[in-house]
Amino acid sequence: MIDKIKFNGHGLVPCVVQDVYTKEVLMLAYMNEESLKKSIETKETWFYSRSRQELWNKGATSGHKQFIKKMSYDCDGDTILVEVEQIGVACHTGAKSCFFETIFEEEDKVFDLSKLYNLIKERKENPVEGSYTNYLFDKGIDKILKKVGEESAEVIIAAKNPDLTELQYELSDLVYHSLVLMVERGLELKDIAEELKKRLK
Repeated sequence: MIDKIKFNGHGLVPCVVQDVYTKEVLMLAYMNEESLKKSIETKETWFYSRSRQELWNKGATSGHKQFIKKMSYDCDGDTILVEVEQIGVACHTGAKSCFFETIFEEEDKVFDLSKLYNLIKERKENPVEGSYTNYLFDKGIDKILKKVGEESAEVIIAAKNPDLTELQYELSDLVYHSLVLMVERGLELKDIAEELKKRLK
C-alpha cells in the first residue's frame, strides 16, 4: 500500500504516533519511503530526521521503543497514523507524550483515566510528602487490599440509596483504590483493556 502514500516535495510524509491502548497522541515525526518500509518490516517505528538527514529507530538509544500494532493513512494519503505499544515514554523530555503543553481545554471534557493512573504511578516512583497515595504504598499491599474491600462494601451500600450522589462518590473511591492496587502489583490499563476486549465477543 506504499504506492498510496503521497510524499511531499522533500520525499517525506508526516506521521502521527498514537498509543494503541489509551489512544493518547504521543508524537509527530516524519517518514520517507525507506523508513516507512523499515517500519513495516520490523514492526518498530523508523523515522527520517530532517535535522540530521538520516533514518532513526525510535528507542534505539533510550530503550523507549514503539512496537507497531496498526498503520493507517488518511483519505488524501498524505498523513500516516501509527498505533503503537509504547515502551517507556515517547518524549525526549521524559514526558509520556510530546503534547503536554495545553493551549485550551474544555472543562467538561470526558475524564481520561490514564491521567489518574499515570499520576498514581508517578507518586510511587517519586514519593511526595503528605500524599495519601504514598501513604497507601508505604503501608503496603495489605492496607491497599483492605481499602479496596472497604470501598467495595460501601459501593454495595450506596447502590441501595435512591440518591445517586453517594454511589458516584463511592464508585470513584473504588476506582481510585483499584488503580493504586494495579500500580502496586504492576498491572497496567492496557492489560485491563485487553481483558475487556474479550467481553465484547
